[in-house]
Amino acid sequence: MPGYAKDRAAVQARLRRIEGQLRGIQKMVDEDRYCIDVLTQVGAVKAALDRVAVLLLQDHVEHCVADAIRSGDSEEKVRELTEAVARFLQA
Repeated sequence: MPGYAKDRAAVQARLRRIEGQLRGIQKMVDEDRYCIDVLTQVGAVKAALDRVAVLLLQDHVEHCVADAIRSGDSEEKVRELTEAVARFLQA
């Protein structure tokens, strides 16, 4: 079971909201809206995606990494977490 199972509904709701925001940006571009207004909405989508990523990382730590630590097999999960955080920060 994935670590985000307890927050699945919240993650899905956030992603649907982001999907709607993206459609809104597409419409803004179709309508030749002002560049700064479009960029503002792009920033809002990026921030919303960051919040989803943080929620997923938190769930991963609380579930997957914590379980690995309790079972004495933490090295791989800690490495995996470190790599995931590094990828997230590079984005």
